[in-house]
Amino acid sequence: MSYRIVVDSCCELQEKYKRDDRFRIVPLQLEVGDYRVTDDETFDQKEFLAQVASCPQCPKSACPSPEKYLAAYGDDVEEVYVVTLSSHLSGSYNSAVAGRDMYLEKRAGRKIHVVDSESASCGETQLAMRIMRCKEDGLSFEETVRKVETFKRRMRTYFVLDNLETLRKNGRLTGVKALMASALNIKPVMVGTFGQIEQKGQAIGTNKALARMADCLAADVPNPQERTLMITHCNCPERAEYMRSLMEKRISCRDIVIMDTAGVSSMYANDGGVIVTL
Repeated sequence: MSYRIVVDSCCELQEKYKRDDRFRIVPLQLEVGDYRVTDDETFDQKEFLAQVASCPQCPKSACPSPEKYLAAYGDDVEEVYVVTLSSHLSGSYNSAVAGRDMYLEKRAGRKIHVVDSESASCGETQLAMRIMRCKEDGLSFEETVRKVETFKRRMRTYFVLDNLETLRKNGRLTGVKALMASALNIKPVMVGTFGQIEQKGQAIGTNKALARMADCLAADVPNPQERTLMITHCNCPERAEYMRSLMEKRISCRDIVIMDTAGVSSMYANDGGVIVTL
């Protein structure tokens, strides 16, 4: 059964999957003051972070149109699976659903499922890879949907950020938390739970916060040996490697994957942010 996995550009993919015909990436648009860029292969993280640092205005993103999604779905496969950024953060999910409805209007009988990741970055990657494994195992469309939606409810997305301003300005955190974290070098350990951001702990300094995050994640996820640990970082590979070493001391995973953030994830994580899913 031929299939396609469509993701928005908040989903980090390894290079080999970016070149894989089974995958399509639908880019969001990013805006920092007068600076605008498409979150695709032309995205320059260094330039973007410099623009964010120099601009007093909060960076913003614009979701893809339903027509962009419709074009990505194509007409050459029997099954389409879509994974989007959390609907609590973006309209990407709603656009993907509208594109799905347009797709089915002229393609009765085709199978397409849109997953609201209720996460971001490597949380989306986890779901895309889960879909791929289900199809490689020969599961049907219905079985794949069930397994992926079940996995989503059990997946955990943790993060430690140096800069919480983008989340705060977009209404995702209280101003007091963001201000205290900045003034006292207190780094909150955050977790995304069904699309809502909660604080699970805190520590003074980034390394201690990463260790606290490792403790939380190891205690929160059953049967880690059956899962792939994914770590994305925004311009801080040394922190990602440190996080890998922390997790290896605590649990045994099937695999560990480290990726750099693309545009949308860079916007939310800011320079120095680390995101982990299991």
